[in-house]
Amino acid sequence: MAKLLKRGLPVLLLAVFFLMPAARSGACPFCNQEGKTLTNEVKDATMVLYGELTNAQAATDKTDIVIDTVIKSPENPGLAAKVGPGKTLTLRGYHPSDDKYRYLVFCDEFKGEIDPYYGVAVKKDSDIAKYLKAALEIRDEKQAKRLRFFFDYLDNADQEVSNDALKEFAKADYSDYKDMAKALPADKIVKWLQDPKTPAFRYGLYASLLGHCGKEKDAKVLRDMLDDKDKLVGAGIDGIMAAYTMLNPKEGWAFIAASMKDPKKHFMVRYNALKAVRFMWDYRPDLAKKQDMIDAVATLITQEDIADMAIEDLRKWKCWSLADQILALRTHKVYETPIVRRAILRFALDCKTNEACAAYVADMRKKDPEMVRDAEELLRLQDTPSK
Repeated sequence: MAKLLKRGLPVLLLAVFFLMPAARSGACPFCNQEGKTLTNEVKDATMVLYGELTNAQAATDKTDIVIDTVIKSPENPGLAAKVGPGKTLTLRGYHPSDDKYRYLVFCDEFKGEIDPYYGVAVKKDSDIAKYLKAALEIRDEKQAKRLRFFFDYLDNADQEVSNDALKEFAKADYSDYKDMAKALPADKIVKWLQDPKTPAFRYGLYASLLGHCGKEKDAKVLRDMLDDKDKLVGAGIDGIMAAYTMLNPKEGWAFIAASMKDPKKHFMVRYNALKAVRFMWDYRPDLAKKQDMIDAVATLITQEDIADMAIEDLRKWKCWSLADQILALRTHKVYETPIVRRAILRFALDCKTNEACAAYVADMRKKDPEMVRDAEELLRLQDTPSK
């Protein structure tokens, strides 16, 4: 692979893909995309050029780029004069080109000279230059306006652009897009959700957007997805459950509660239902009564594969009225699972109003002092504000 050197470091990639679905905490509650966005890459660079690589010379270890677009111009007037549409700039390194591709080249200034350090190959017909120039123009706008811009690129034919737009949503908070989403084209989002080519990791965000701009008829689209056994155990289902509840609160909540109550359902079904309730508790308490949410999550505490998560949520929500019910798990089979025992101990440590919890903690200090110390330290770390 051809490489571009930045002070001796190989960093030119002829193709960069940003398809990295992964679980995330915070930010967008239904996005599974992470990593630095291209907009931030451009922001951090001194200049960014877009054009065609030509005249690669192995003997001199140099390659020219014929500039098509200056996405970001340097502040240094001397350097700015060297770049512009139609101009040619010589890069360090031998980089044989392919006429099917054009290149984004990120540059710094080093000792008064243009120092290219990173390159991305994109298809010749890509919208990436237009996309990045426009994104830079609105970078200081309110987040809602920026996200409305990125929405129009979520289905772009260039995967680089499409995935980058998705990452912009992934690093945004729900509050950044919930009001903006009300004016989005519901029919377009429905089309995305029904398209078999749509990656499952996009379902959660798309469904959430539809939950704000859709009508009652669109609830059926979401219910059909929930009734699809293959989709139901896949990615993004928590977003679909939450969105279904937005459009049809009664049936949506009934579906979520029933999904948690039945221990025979696939773990992912119950887990996604739990995540949907977490979303509702944090962002949309208007979709169900808090006591109903507590009662639904409490049905999970006797299910071995998910009890610890449910107990932890109940602790965070300070549901101390369930203390006796949670302590009673000591005689249940789930107590044989170490992670469940630790969750019960954390609940008891945090519950300051129940004598039985205090007695349990005192007993555990005698039986397993190290376990208690570990639990206390974990609670202390969770309570320490991040800087």
